[in-house]
Amino acid sequence: MTNLQRMLDLVEETFYERNDAGGQITVNEEERAQLLAISPHGLSEYDDGNGPAIWLLLIPTTTELMDSFIDGHINEVSLLLNTPIGASYDALYLCSAITLPEYRHKGLTMKLALDAVNNICQTHPIQSLFYWPFSDDGKKLAERIATSLSLPLMVRIA
Repeated sequence: MTNLQRMLDLVEETFYERNDAGGQITVNEEERAQLLAISPHGLSEYDDGNGPAIWLLLIPTTTELMDSFIDGHINEVSLLLNTPIGASYDALYLCSAITLPEYRHKGLTMKLALDAVNNICQTHPIQSLFYWPFSDDGKKLAERIATSLSLPLMVRIA
């Protein structure tokens, strides 16, 4: 099985329950275009030469939209589609990190994330990070990113 197929299977397995709730980003063509218009650093990938081994999704946005998302007033798709293009973003949604099992716990996902966040921070005054926990590893990664960058980390509970 190719890395690409394994990554797609892992995405399905990891986010299946969240998809049932509706409103989750699926990275379709419209969402991908919006992500890239917001920041070229929002989508990152580590390819080991055999296809993708890590996918990372970050969304720079505004504190107002972050607060609405954290409070459960808007979903992920609304967060993405309502983020204004070309604005000055002060919040960063740590949306997802998918890593093939054999690449976990090696620091590669953290490095990819820090590189992407630092690139975003070069052009946007990011003041806070936020996430929606789905796994213990995801929670730990978000906490490590926030600690490394000395930024507050907000969490959506439901």
